[in-house]
Amino acid sequence: MKIQAAVIENAGDPFRITELELDEPKKNEVLVEVVACGVCHTDDVARNQIIPVPLPAVFGHEGCGIIKKVGPGVAEFKEGDRVGFSFGYCGTCKACRTGRPYGCRENRRLNFSGVSYDNTKRLMMHGSQVSSFFGQGAFATHAVVHVNNLIPVADDIDLKMVAPVGCGIQTGAGAVLNYLRPGPDSSIIITGCGPVGLSAVMAAKIAGCTQIIACDVVPSRLELALELGATDIVNSREVEDVPAYVKELSGGDGTDYAIDCTGIGACVRQSLNCVHSLGICVVLGATQELTIHVENELMGPGKTLVGLVEGCSNPKIFIPQLMDYYRKGMFPFDKLIQYYDFKDINQAFDDTKSGKVLKAVLCMKWQEEIND
Repeated sequence: MKIQAAVIENAGDPFRITELELDEPKKNEVLVEVVACGVCHTDDVARNQIIPVPLPAVFGHEGCGIIKKVGPGVAEFKEGDRVGFSFGYCGTCKACRTGRPYGCRENRRLNFSGVSYDNTKRLMMHGSQVSSFFGQGAFATHAVVHVNNLIPVADDIDLKMVAPVGCGIQTGAGAVLNYLRPGPDSSIIITGCGPVGLSAVMAAKIAGCTQIIACDVVPSRLELALELGATDIVNSREVEDVPAYVKELSGGDGTDYAIDCTGIGACVRQSLNCVHSLGICVVLGATQELTIHVENELMGPGKTLVGLVEGCSNPKIFIPQLMDYYRKGMFPFDKLIQYYDFKDINQAFDDTKSGKVLKAVLCMKWQEEIND
Protein backbone atom coordinates (compact mmCIF):
# COMPACT_ATOMS: atom_id res chain seq x y z
CA MET A 1 0.00 0.00 0.00
CA LYS A 2 1.07 3.61 -0.50
CA ILE A 3 1.78 5.64 2.64
CA GLN A 4 3.27 8.98 3.63
CA ALA A 5 6.48 8.83 5.68
CA ALA A 6 9.27 11.15 6.81
CA VAL A 7 12.46 9.90 5.16
CA ILE A 8 16.12 10.58 5.89
CA GLU A 9 18.36 9.76 2.92
CA ASN A 10 21.69 11.23 4.12
CA ALA A 11 23.13 11.80 7.59
CA GLY A 12 21.90 15.05 9.11
CA ASP A 13 19.28 15.75 6.43
CA PRO A 14 16.03 17.43 7.40
CA PHE A 15 13.04 15.10 7.33
CA ARG A 16 11.22 14.91 4.00
CA ILE A 17 7.66 13.60 3.93
CA THR A 18 7.16 11.59 0.79
CA GLU A 19 5.23 8.62 -0.62
CA LEU A 20 6.54 5.13 0.11
CA GLU A 21 5.30 1.62 -0.57
CA LEU A 22 4.59 -0.49 2.52
CA ASP A 23 4.40 -4.30 2.29
CA GLU A 24 1.66 -6.41 3.86
CA PRO A 25 2.22 -7.68 7.41
CA LYS A 26 3.94 -11.05 7.57
CA LYS A 27 4.03 -13.71 10.30
CA ASN A 28 3.35 -12.24 13.78
CA GLU A 29 3.05 -8.71 12.39
CA VAL A 30 0.21 -6.21 12.15
CA LEU A 31 -0.53 -3.20 9.98
CA VAL A 32 -1.15 -0.12 12.12
CA GLU A 33 -2.59 3.23 11.14
CA VAL A 34 -0.28 5.52 13.12
CA VAL A 35 -2.09 8.13 15.21
CA ALA A 36 0.91 9.81 16.85
CA CYS A 37 4.63 9.40 17.50
CA GLY A 38 6.92 10.99 20.05
CA VAL A 39 10.07 12.89 19.07
CA CYS A 40 13.04 11.36 20.90
CA HIS A 41 16.71 12.30 21.17
CA THR A 42 17.53 8.78 19.98
CA ASP A 43 15.85 9.54 16.64
CA ASP A 44 18.08 12.59 16.27
CA VAL A 45 21.37 10.88 17.12
CA ALA A 46 20.52 8.06 14.71
CA ARG A 47 19.50 10.52 11.99
CA ASN A 48 22.97 12.07 12.40
CA GLN A 49 24.56 8.59 12.41
CA ILE A 50 26.06 8.94 15.89
CA ILE A 51 24.22 5.66 16.28
CA PRO A 52 24.60 4.10 12.81
CA VAL A 53 21.37 3.07 11.09
CA PRO A 54 21.31 2.06 7.40
CA LEU A 55 19.99 4.91 5.25
CA PRO A 56 17.59 5.76 3.74
CA ALA A 57 15.43 5.25 6.79
CA VAL A 58 12.13 6.15 8.38
CA PHE A 59 12.72 6.98 12.04
CA GLY A 60 10.18 7.22 14.84
CA HIS A 61 10.08 4.66 17.65
CA GLU A 62 7.46 5.99 20.08
CA GLY A 63 4.41 5.33 17.96
CA CYS A 64 0.81 4.45 18.67
CA GLY A 65 -2.19 3.73 16.50
CA ILE A 66 -5.04 1.47 15.48
CA ILE A 67 -4.58 -2.01 14.01
CA LYS A 68 -5.97 -2.23 10.48
CA LYS A 69 -4.87 -5.75 9.57
CA VAL A 70 -3.26 -8.73 11.30
CA GLY A 71 -0.78 -11.09 9.70
CA PRO A 72 -0.51 -14.88 10.01
CA GLY A 73 -0.03 -16.23 13.55
CA VAL A 74 -1.28 -13.15 15.40
CA ALA A 75 -3.55 -14.25 18.25
CA GLU A 76 -3.32 -11.56 20.93
CA PHE A 77 -4.40 -8.61 18.74
CA LYS A 78 -7.21 -7.99 16.26
CA GLU A 79 -8.32 -5.36 13.78
CA GLY A 80 -9.49 -2.21 15.57
CA ASP A 81 -7.29 -2.65 18.66
CA ARG A 82 -5.60 0.48 20.01
CA VAL A 83 -1.88 -0.08 20.59
CA GLY A 84 1.28 1.69 21.65
CA PHE A 85 4.72 0.79 20.31
CA SER A 86 7.93 0.10 22.21
CA PHE A 87 11.29 -1.52 21.49
CA GLY A 88 11.73 -4.85 19.74
CA TYR A 89 13.08 -8.06 21.26
CA CYS A 90 13.39 -11.64 20.09
CA GLY A 91 11.43 -13.33 22.88
CA THR A 92 13.59 -16.48 22.82
CA CYS A 93 17.05 -15.60 24.21
CA LYS A 94 17.94 -16.07 27.89
CA ALA A 95 17.25 -12.43 28.77
CA CYS A 96 13.84 -12.50 27.11
CA ARG A 97 12.90 -15.86 28.62
CA THR A 98 13.70 -14.53 32.10
CA GLY A 99 11.51 -11.44 31.70
CA ARG A 100 14.29 -9.00 30.76
CA PRO A 101 13.61 -8.08 27.12
CA TYR A 102 15.62 -4.87 27.51
CA GLY A 103 18.72 -7.11 27.59
CA CYS A 104 17.77 -9.09 24.47
CA ARG A 105 20.79 -10.40 22.58
CA GLU A 106 19.08 -9.25 19.35
CA ASN A 107 18.52 -5.70 20.64
CA ARG A 108 20.83 -3.97 18.16
CA ARG A 109 19.56 -5.90 15.14
CA LEU A 110 15.88 -5.49 15.91
CA ASN A 111 16.07 -1.82 16.82
CA PHE A 112 19.00 -0.25 14.95
CA SER A 113 19.72 -2.32 11.82
CA GLY A 114 16.62 -1.16 9.93
CA VAL A 115 15.16 -4.64 9.43
CA SER A 116 12.07 -6.42 10.72
CA TYR A 117 12.03 -9.50 12.93
CA ASP A 118 12.66 -11.83 9.95
CA ASN A 119 15.65 -9.76 8.81
CA THR A 120 13.85 -8.22 5.82
CA LYS A 121 12.45 -4.75 5.18
CA ARG A 122 8.85 -3.62 4.62
CA LEU A 123 9.36 -0.18 3.03
CA MET A 124 10.25 0.73 -0.55
CA MET A 125 11.01 4.05 -2.23
CA HIS A 126 11.58 4.29 -5.98
CA GLY A 127 12.21 0.55 -6.08
CA SER A 128 14.82 0.58 -3.30
CA GLN A 129 14.45 -0.71 0.25
CA VAL A 130 14.10 1.71 3.17
CA SER A 131 15.02 0.96 6.80
CA SER A 132 12.53 1.12 9.67
CA PHE A 133 13.79 2.34 13.05
CA PHE A 134 13.09 0.07 16.06
CA GLY A 135 11.06 -2.21 13.81
CA GLN A 136 8.49 0.59 13.54
CA GLY A 137 9.40 3.55 11.37
CA ALA A 138 6.55 5.39 13.08
CA PHE A 139 7.16 8.80 11.49
CA ALA A 140 4.59 7.67 8.96
CA THR A 141 0.87 7.34 8.38
CA HIS A 142 1.09 3.54 8.60
CA ALA A 143 3.58 0.98 9.90
CA VAL A 144 4.00 -2.77 9.94
CA VAL A 145 4.97 -3.78 13.47
CA HIS A 146 5.84 -7.10 15.15
CA VAL A 147 3.60 -8.17 18.03
CA ASN A 148 6.55 -8.04 20.44
CA ASN A 149 6.64 -4.25 19.99
CA LEU A 150 2.94 -3.76 20.79
CA ILE A 151 1.19 -2.76 24.01
CA PRO A 152 -2.62 -2.73 24.29
CA VAL A 153 -4.09 0.67 25.18
CA ALA A 154 -7.28 0.85 27.22
CA ASP A 155 -10.24 2.81 25.84
CA ASP A 156 -10.21 5.36 28.67
CA ILE A 157 -6.73 6.65 27.71
CA ASP A 158 -6.25 9.29 25.00
CA LEU A 159 -4.39 7.22 22.42
CA LYS A 160 -2.10 9.96 21.13
CA MET A 161 -0.91 10.63 24.69
CA VAL A 162 0.54 7.11 24.89
CA ALA A 163 3.03 7.79 22.08
CA PRO A 164 6.00 9.07 24.16
CA VAL A 165 5.73 6.39 26.84
CA GLY A 166 7.28 3.62 24.73
CA CYS A 167 10.85 4.85 25.14
CA GLY A 168 11.85 8.02 27.01
CA ILE A 169 9.18 8.16 29.66
CA GLN A 170 9.38 4.47 30.56
CA THR A 171 13.18 4.82 30.64
CA GLY A 172 13.13 7.53 33.31
CA ALA A 173 10.36 6.00 35.37
CA GLY A 174 11.72 2.48 35.00
CA ALA A 175 15.19 3.44 36.22
CA VAL A 176 13.57 4.29 39.55
CA LEU A 177 10.73 1.79 39.85
CA ASN A 178 12.28 -1.24 38.11
CA TYR A 179 15.98 -0.92 38.89
CA LEU A 180 16.70 1.28 41.92
CA ARG A 181 13.48 0.51 43.80
CA PRO A 182 14.32 3.06 46.50
CA GLY A 183 12.92 2.85 49.99
CA PRO A 184 10.69 5.59 51.40
CA ASP A 185 13.53 7.00 53.50
CA SER A 186 15.91 7.41 50.56
CA SER A 187 17.35 10.38 48.71
CA ILE A 188 18.03 10.86 45.00
CA ILE A 189 19.40 13.50 42.65
CA ILE A 190 18.19 13.56 39.05
CA THR A 191 20.28 15.59 36.61
CA GLY A 192 18.79 16.69 33.31
CA CYS A 193 15.12 17.63 33.65
CA GLY A 194 13.92 16.76 30.19
CA PRO A 195 11.15 14.18 29.73
CA VAL A 196 13.36 11.30 30.90
CA GLY A 197 14.54 13.13 34.02
CA LEU A 198 11.11 14.47 34.91
CA SER A 199 9.65 10.98 34.51
CA ALA A 200 12.25 9.83 37.02
CA VAL A 201 11.19 12.67 39.37
CA MET A 202 7.56 11.52 39.21
CA ALA A 203 8.60 7.91 39.76
CA ALA A 204 10.73 8.86 42.76
CA LYS A 205 7.68 10.54 44.28
CA ILE A 206 5.63 7.38 43.63
CA ALA A 207 8.35 5.33 45.34
CA GLY A 208 8.15 7.63 48.36
CA CYS A 209 11.69 9.03 48.30
CA THR A 210 12.09 11.47 51.17
CA GLN A 211 14.38 13.79 49.24
CA ILE A 212 14.20 14.29 45.47
CA ILE A 213 16.74 16.78 44.12
CA ALA A 214 16.33 17.99 40.53
CA CYS A 215 19.33 19.50 38.74
CA ASP A 216 19.24 21.44 35.47
CA VAL A 217 20.24 24.80 33.97
CA VAL A 218 16.78 25.86 32.76
CA PRO A 219 14.69 27.58 35.49
CA SER A 220 11.33 26.63 33.92
CA ARG A 221 12.27 22.95 33.97
CA LEU A 222 13.30 23.19 37.61
CA GLU A 223 9.99 24.86 38.46
CA LEU A 224 8.12 22.02 36.74
CA ALA A 225 10.26 19.49 38.63
CA LEU A 226 9.03 21.03 41.90
CA GLU A 227 5.45 20.76 40.66
CA LEU A 228 5.96 17.09 39.76
CA GLY A 229 7.49 16.04 43.08
CA ALA A 230 11.03 17.38 43.57
CA THR A 231 11.75 18.55 47.11
CA ASP A 232 14.85 20.57 46.16
CA ILE A 233 16.29 22.06 42.98
CA VAL A 234 19.82 22.92 41.86
CA ASN A 235 20.64 25.23 38.96
CA SER A 236 24.11 23.96 38.11
CA ARG A 237 24.82 27.12 36.12
CA GLU A 238 24.55 29.07 39.37
CA VAL A 239 26.22 26.60 41.76
CA GLU A 240 30.01 26.35 41.54
CA ASP A 241 30.41 22.96 43.25
CA VAL A 242 27.27 20.87 42.77
CA PRO A 243 28.44 17.75 44.68
CA ALA A 244 29.38 19.88 47.70
CA TYR A 245 26.04 21.68 47.53
CA VAL A 246 24.12 18.40 47.25
CA LYS A 247 25.99 16.93 50.21
CA GLU A 248 24.98 19.96 52.24
CA LEU A 249 21.36 19.58 51.12
CA SER A 250 21.34 15.88 52.01
CA GLY A 251 22.83 16.16 55.48
CA GLY A 252 26.56 15.94 54.72
CA ASP A 253 27.15 12.57 53.04
CA GLY A 254 25.42 12.85 49.67
CA THR A 255 22.39 11.09 48.24
CA ASP A 256 21.65 7.38 48.11
CA TYR A 257 21.06 7.49 44.37
CA ALA A 258 21.77 9.62 41.31
CA ILE A 259 20.32 9.45 37.81
CA ASP A 260 22.01 11.31 34.97
CA CYS A 261 19.94 11.99 31.85
CA THR A 262 22.17 14.56 30.16
CA GLY A 263 24.43 12.44 27.95
CA ILE A 264 27.33 14.68 29.05
CA GLY A 265 30.39 12.99 30.54
CA ALA A 266 31.15 15.84 32.97
CA CYS A 267 27.57 15.68 34.28
CA VAL A 268 27.79 11.91 34.80
CA ARG A 269 30.95 12.43 36.83
CA GLN A 270 29.20 15.15 38.81
CA SER A 271 26.28 12.81 39.50
CA LEU A 272 28.64 10.05 40.63
CA ASN A 273 30.24 12.44 43.09
CA CYS A 274 26.85 13.44 44.51
CA VAL A 275 26.17 9.97 45.97
CA HIS A 276 27.63 8.79 49.25
CA SER A 277 29.81 5.71 49.70
CA LEU A 278 27.96 2.58 48.52
CA GLY A 279 25.61 4.83 46.55
CA ILE A 280 24.38 4.05 43.03
CA CYS A 281 24.66 6.32 40.00
CA VAL A 282 22.56 5.44 36.95
CA VAL A 283 23.38 6.69 33.44
CA LEU A 284 20.41 7.10 31.09
CA GLY A 285 21.73 9.66 28.60
CA ALA A 286 23.60 8.48 25.49
CA THR A 287 26.99 9.51 26.89
CA GLN A 288 30.00 9.12 24.59
CA GLU A 289 33.08 9.38 26.83
CA LEU A 290 33.73 9.69 30.55
CA THR A 291 36.92 10.10 32.55
CA ILE A 292 36.92 9.37 36.28
CA HIS A 293 39.48 8.53 38.96
CA VAL A 294 38.36 4.97 39.56
CA GLU A 295 39.95 4.54 43.00
CA ASN A 296 38.85 7.88 44.45
CA GLU A 297 35.45 8.23 42.82
CA LEU A 298 34.20 4.68 42.31
CA MET A 299 36.04 1.69 43.74
CA GLY A 300 37.38 3.22 46.94
CA PRO A 301 33.99 4.40 48.24
CA GLY A 302 32.31 1.25 46.89
CA LYS A 303 29.94 3.08 44.57
CA THR A 304 28.07 1.59 41.63
CA LEU A 305 28.01 3.23 38.19
CA VAL A 306 25.56 1.56 35.84
CA GLY A 307 24.05 2.19 32.43
CA LEU A 308 20.47 1.06 31.84
CA VAL A 309 18.52 0.27 28.69
CA GLU A 310 14.84 1.28 28.47
CA GLY A 311 14.54 1.58 32.24
CA CYS A 312 14.86 -2.20 32.69
CA SER A 313 11.26 -2.38 31.50
CA ASN A 314 9.09 -5.16 30.21
CA PRO A 315 6.85 -2.76 28.24
CA LYS A 316 3.83 -5.06 28.08
CA ILE A 317 3.74 -5.01 31.89
CA PHE A 318 5.29 -1.67 32.82
CA ILE A 319 3.50 0.68 30.41
CA PRO A 320 0.02 -0.42 31.61
CA GLN A 321 1.30 0.15 35.18
CA LEU A 322 2.33 3.70 34.27
CA MET A 323 -1.09 4.29 32.70
CA ASP A 324 -2.70 3.16 35.95
CA TYR A 325 -0.52 5.60 37.92
CA TYR A 326 -1.66 8.29 35.47
CA ARG A 327 -5.34 7.45 36.05
CA LYS A 328 -4.77 7.85 39.79
CA GLY A 329 -3.11 11.26 39.35
CA MET A 330 0.26 9.91 40.46
CA PHE A 331 2.09 10.17 37.13
CA PRO A 332 0.92 13.33 35.29
CA PHE A 333 3.24 12.92 32.30
CA ASP A 334 0.77 14.77 30.07
CA LYS A 335 2.26 17.99 31.49
CA LEU A 336 5.42 17.29 29.48
CA ILE A 337 3.75 16.97 26.06
CA GLN A 338 3.22 19.44 23.24
CA TYR A 339 1.53 18.25 20.05
CA TYR A 340 2.56 19.04 16.47
CA ASP A 341 1.02 18.24 13.12
CA PHE A 342 3.01 15.57 11.27
CA LYS A 343 3.91 18.02 8.50
CA ASP A 344 5.73 20.16 11.09
CA ILE A 345 8.19 17.39 11.99
CA ASN A 346 11.31 19.50 11.41
CA GLN A 347 9.92 22.31 13.59
CA ALA A 348 9.19 19.76 16.32
CA PHE A 349 12.80 18.57 16.24
CA ASP A 350 14.13 22.15 16.24
CA ASP A 351 11.94 23.13 19.19
CA THR A 352 13.03 20.02 21.09
CA LYS A 353 16.71 20.70 20.47
CA SER A 354 16.41 24.36 21.51
CA GLY A 355 14.59 23.42 24.70
CA LYS A 356 11.43 25.26 23.70
CA VAL A 357 9.40 22.11 24.35
CA LEU A 358 9.98 19.16 26.66
CA LYS A 359 8.29 16.39 24.72
CA ALA A 360 7.08 16.95 21.17
CA VAL A 361 4.55 14.47 19.84
CA LEU A 362 3.68 14.34 16.14
CA CYS A 363 0.02 13.75 15.32
CA MET A 364 -0.81 11.92 12.12
CA LYS A 365 -4.48 11.93 13.16
CA TRP A 366 -6.20 14.10 15.76
CA GLN A 367 -8.66 12.67 18.27
CA GLU A 368 -11.73 13.92 16.39
CA GLU A 369 -10.47 12.18 13.25
CA ILE A 370 -9.97 8.94 15.21
CA ASN A 371 -13.54 9.12 16.48
CA ASP A 372 -14.78 9.64 12.94
